Amino acid sequence: MFPPFPTQKAQKICLLVLEKIKSGEIGVEQVTEESEERAESGFMIGAMVCADDAGNERVFVTNSGISRTLVIPPNLKIEGLNVEIAPPIVSAKKISLALKKNDTEIHDLTKKIQENRPSPAEKNAIAQKRKKLCAESLSRVHALYSFHCADGAVRSLLDICALTNGGRLPPTGTGDCCAPKLLDYAFANSLTPVSMAESFFPTGEFHEPCDERCGILLPVMLGLKILYRDDDICVVDKQSGLLSVPGRGEAKRDSVETRLRRLFPACISQPAVHRLDMETSGILVLAFTKDAHRALNQQFERGEIQKEYVALLDGVLAKKGIASHGTMELFFRLDVENRPHQIWDAEHGKHAITEWEILGVERYRAPSGSVRAVTRVRFVPHTGRTHQLRTASADAHGFCTPIIGDTLYGHCDEGERLCLHARKIAFTHPRTGERMEFVCEAGF
Repeated sequence: MFPPFPTQKAQKICLLVLEKIKSGEIGVEQVTEESEERAESGFMIGAMVCADDAGNERVFVTNSGISRTLVIPPNLKIEGLNVEIAPPIVSAKKISLALKKNDTEIHDLTKKIQENRPSPAEKNAIAQKRKKLCAESLSRVHALYSFHCADGAVRSLLDICALTNGGRLPPTGTGDCCAPKLLDYAFANSLTPVSMAESFFPTGEFHEPCDERCGILLPVMLGLKILYRDDDICVVDKQSGLLSVPGRGEAKRDSVETRLRRLFPACISQPAVHRLDMETSGILVLAFTKDAHRALNQQFERGEIQKEYVALLDGVLAKKGIASHGTMELFFRLDVENRPHQIWDAEHGKHAITEWEILGVERYRAPSGSVRAVTRVRFVPHTGRTHQLRTASADAHGFCTPIIGDTLYGHCDEGERLCLHARKIAFTHPRTGERMEFVCEAGF
């Protein structure tokens, strides 16, 4: 994962904590029974600098896992600030109690396989029973985990996995890394993160939050999946169903812009450089400063920003005689009696140029369980018209084949999403002049 917050301040604290551990000023207490293979293993140290409502900074640290804990002397100061401990999400004692119910039986089954030399059929039966008991124990542990999020909500691990992990159970140890502990502590205490970093003890090497575990948790805890961030810009993967910018009224206040400004209060009031439809997912670029916003807007106006989308169209385009690739030029305008619907108008419509490439035909399983053939298409828009790709797909002057899940120009089953994703964007960094390219694959 890309570090969601600046790292410099927190990195300095991490290094100072590592020095104090080595000197003995900060202790490391073994909380659980230590296994032989882990006796000499290192662990991660995490540090975070936060600001309270008055702008005062606070510092807290933590370590990865639940088997060890840092022991901070009273009134220890680093960089002139008192150091606090961010506690584990779930204590080792609670986890031990959750595992205890099946521990003896799992141990006995393992012993049977190792010592009794059962037949292949018996061994398989024992292994299946042990697997079931292990899964039950892991489920009890997962049920203990809940996380404070940036929007003030507290979400369970299982609810988070339903959003970001396809409902699958996460890897063991999810929630025990430094990043979720630090963020949970910050949000539980209504603090705004300023800097966050993690380093490995004893070497001091710095690491980003892990994809395997933190990649499941952090996008939900933060409210945004951050692909890149620096002092000028932020690139996010917008989820389907979230507005790019706030609409009118409190019901439509939640948006990428709103969430970004909650995480980064110093951001300009309208940071979005461009927009994606609420139903469309994918890459969205935002600016932290007015200068960056202005420079990126000028690139859009000059046609210097390249974008690419992927979509699933509800049918087989080849059967309609549509070529495998090409460019279409269409004309659409707003249907004033049916906003925000766009309609064909060769005389008054805006010119929309779209390049396409058919990537293949595949089987699509709807939420209802039905299966049908659909076409995966790569779109490269050369203009930026409202609903340009949705109308190019659905209108009779285009492919006459709507995108799956299109509530305006096609059909959307219950539980279905618009299968349109902004996969790629390339632009010039507004301050450094470096050409940047980001790719984020679709979840469909």
